[in-house]
Amino acid sequence: MADLRPEFFRRVDESDDELFYQFPRLVTHIDDGAIVKVGAIYASLLPVGGEILDLMASWRSHIPVSVSPKRLVGLGLNQAEMADNPALTEIVVHNVNREPHLPFADESFDGVVMTVSVQYLVRPVETFAEVGRILRPGSLFIVTFSNRMFPTKAIALWQHAGEAQRATVVETYFASSGAFDDVGVIDRSEAQGAPADPIWAVTGRKRA
Repeated sequence: MADLRPEFFRRVDESDDELFYQFPRLVTHIDDGAIVKVGAIYASLLPVGGEILDLMASWRSHIPVSVSPKRLVGLGLNQAEMADNPALTEIVVHNVNREPHLPFADESFDGVVMTVSVQYLVRPVETFAEVGRILRPGSLFIVTFSNRMFPTKAIALWQHAGEAQRATVVETYFASSGAFDDVGVIDRSEAQGAPADPIWAVTGRKRA
């Protein structure tokens, strides 16, 4: 897995991502039960009142009000989607697949989340390294994902990996970036109560 070959990051649809995301999709990409799971993970790990980046953001951030971020920046591809996100305090339109460099100063954030989007990264190691650059030492990067995807835009590695293997894929991104310690997996894939999409999270802490 450490050998992340270029063919792993090929997609059925290699057209510009801006074309695919040019129209807002004001729908949730996981079901209500999964949204609750994601929110619980964020509530347990994100610092209250911190400065948070929602990376590859959409029209909802799934960060509970209890986190009460002082600043919540959304970075994504669709201006209209993010404009409809009531939680965001700032909006940045930026394509990380074209330019992994994030338009923020070093050590700008107390936490970064990426919600059900990691499967679309074509330059993940560069992107994770950039997240490490903009995080303050000791802060967390939390990557949550399910088994849903837009299949034409998800990378080959993700599509061919089994559900249990995808956490290992994300762990490899963290390790290969060289920016994080204490990388771990949270498994919320088992149904509890009402049926819900499975959720996993992989977290890493910015090296001090």
